[in-house]
Amino acid sequence: MTATSGSKSTNTAKTKSTVSETGHAKNVANLQDVIAFVTGYGPSYNPSKKALKLPQLTALAMASQASLADVITKNTAYNNTVNDRAAAFRTLKPLATKVVNALQITDAITQKVDDAKGFNKKLQGPKEKKNKKPTDPNTVVPKTISTSQQSYDQQIQHFAALLSVVQSETSYAPNETELKMASLTAKQTDLIVKNNAVATAYAAVSNSRIARDTLLYKEETGLLYIVDDIKKYIKSIYGAASPEFAQVKGLKFRKKLA
Repeated sequence: MTATSGSKSTNTAKTKSTVSETGHAKNVANLQDVIAFVTGYGPSYNPSKKALKLPQLTALAMASQASLADVITKNTAYNNTVNDRAAAFRTLKPLATKVVNALQITDAITQKVDDAKGFNKKLQGPKEKKNKKPTDPNTVVPKTISTSQQSYDQQIQHFAALLSVVQSETSYAPNETELKMASLTAKQTDLIVKNNAVATAYAAVSNSRIARDTLLYKEETGLLYIVDDIKKYIKSIYGAASPEFAQVKGLKFRKKLA
C-alpha cells in the first residue's frame, strides 16, 4: 500500500530497514542449516569448487556472523553518539540567549549588540518539538546521513560567530561561570567534538554495512551465490526428487533490499 502521509512514509522506511536487517541474519542462519545438512551427507558431498567445500562454508559462516555483529556494534555506537550530541546541544540555544543578554548590559555599542542578536537569531532557527526522546541504541542507522548533521554544523558556526563578537568586547566580564569566555570556548569545543564523533561513527557503521553486503551479496562470491551453487550441486548429484535436495530447496535466502 502506498503511504499517504509523511508519518506513514517514515514508518514504511523504518519497516523496510527492520526487514532488511532481519533478512541478513536469516540468510546467515540458513547458511548454518545448509552446512548442517551437507555435513550429514558425509563423503558423498564432494564438490570440486573450493568455495562449496565444508571448510570454506564454515569460514564463510563465521565471517558472516562476525560481520553482522560488527554492524550491530557500530550501529549502537552511532546512536549513542547521536544521543550524546543531542544532550550537548540541548543547552546551547538558551545559553546563547543568556550571552546576548549579558552583552547588552556592557558598554558595547548598539551595532555590536545587534550583530550578536543576529547570530543568535540564526542559531535559534525554527522551534523544535519539545521532549524529544533519545535515540534507541537499537534504531537502525539511516542509509544516508541526516540533514540534521548540517543543522548542527550551522549551529556551531553561528555560535562561533556570536562568541567572536562577544570576545571583541573588552567590557564583557560576567561573574557567572557559564557566561565567562573560558566556559563558552570550552562549550564550543565540546560541541565540535561531539558533532565530529557522530560523523565518524556514521562512517564506521556505513563502512561496516558495505563489508557485510560484500560478504553476503557480492556477485559470484557472496553467501547468496554460493548457497545457490550448493543447491545446484546437491540437485545434480542426488536428483531433483531426492530427500537431500528437498532439505535445501525450501530454505529461502532474501536478496539485499535497496
